[in-house]
Amino acid sequence: MQDILDFYLGFSQYTNPWLYKDKLKDLPNDIKELAYLVRKNFIHRATLAQGNVWSNSDMRFGDMTKVPWYRQPEDDNFATVWWILTELYRRDERWFVLDRKEENKMILTCRFLALVTASILKSKWISARVRSGNAPYFTDDGLSRDHWITQYYSTAEKRRITIDVDGYMSIANEKINPLDIKENQFDFAAKAWLDIRTQKDDALRFANAKPERGAIAVLWSLFYDFHSLMNNEIIYLHIPRVGTYQNFTSLSLENLKQIDDLAFLMLNPDENFEELKKIFDSIKDFRLLDGALL
Repeated sequence: MQDILDFYLGFSQYTNPWLYKDKLKDLPNDIKELAYLVRKNFIHRATLAQGNVWSNSDMRFGDMTKVPWYRQPEDDNFATVWWILTELYRRDERWFVLDRKEENKMILTCRFLALVTASILKSKWISARVRSGNAPYFTDDGLSRDHWITQYYSTAEKRRITIDVDGYMSIANEKINPLDIKENQFDFAAKAWLDIRTQKDDALRFANAKPERGAIAVLWSLFYDFHSLMNNEIIYLHIPRVGTYQNFTSLSLENLKQIDDLAFLMLNPDENFEELKKIFDSIKDFRLLDGALL
C-alpha cells in the first residue's frame, strides 16, 4: 500500500505546480479552509451562463454582472495546474485570496479544481489523486452528471477521503458532506458502467455537459478515471480511440469484454493497482488518445 501512496505523491504533467510548489505548501492545512479558499478564486462556466440565480442567487460565487462581457469558459486554455497558477497570479498578484474580484476569477470547471486541489495536497506531502465519474447530488431531476473530484489519504484515519471542492459551495443535498463523500454518494464510472452493462441501472440516468446521455457518457468518465488513476488526468477533448463517437456504436464483443474487465479492476483500484498499471502500459486502445490535433 505504501508504494501506491507514494505513487500518488508524485506529480503528473497536469498536476505539477513547478516553481509554485513551495508557495502551495503555505496554503491552509485545514481541508475546510483550503477548499473554501480554492473555490473562491474560480467561477464555473454554468454559473457564468446562468448569472445570479439558483445556487448563486446569494452571489456566493460573486456578482456575474461584474464579469467582463468578453470572458469565456477557459477550460481549453489552461490544461495544467502550472498554467492555472500562473494565470491566477497574473490577474491578481495576491494569488489565492478570498476577495478576488469577479473580473479576475478564472472560468474553469470541475476537472481543473480537482487538479489544483490534488496539486496543493501533493505539495504538502499528502498522497492525492483525481477521480472522474458522475455526481447525482447537484439537482433533484434524477440525473447523474459527469464530474471530477479529488481523493486524499488521511494518515490519521488510515483511509482515503473523497472531496468535492468544485461543489463545496453548491451541493444542494444536505446529506452530502462535500469534504467527506461516501462511496455510494458518488457514481464512480466503473460501477456505473458495469451496472449499465448488466441492466442494474438505467443508462439514461447519466449525462454530461456536451450534452450527451447514456452509456457513452459513462464510458468517457471511465476512461478519464482510468487515466487519472494512472496519474494522467487527460483533458475533456481527448479520449481513447475505442471510446470515440465513431467507434462506440460498433464496439465488438471483444472490445466490450476488455472494457468490462478494466471496469471490474477499477472497482478496487488499490487492490488491483499493479494489474491496472500493466493495462495502461500495454493496451494501445486504452492508452492512445484521439481528439483535437491527435
